[in-house]
Amino acid sequence: MTDHFILDALFMGIGLFTAVASITNWNFFFNHRKSQLLIKLLGRNGARIFYSIIGFGFFSVGLLSALGVIVLES
Repeated sequence: MTDHFILDALFMGIGLFTAVASITNWNFFFNHRKSQLLIKLLGRNGARIFYSIIGFGFFSVGLLSALGVIVLES
């Protein structure tokens, strides 16, 4: 395994976890103290949309890097 593969897998894993947590509205994810400010600013549904976009963005970066379309410097 190379560092490149590990970094790509990490990006895809974090992105997938974040997107699934926001789409399925997991309470433990949104009750965490670090997400409370975003929920206060955007509301719960706004925070879910924000986290979905961030999650899909992370997943896309990992996938594009794994396919060789973009290069992540490590």
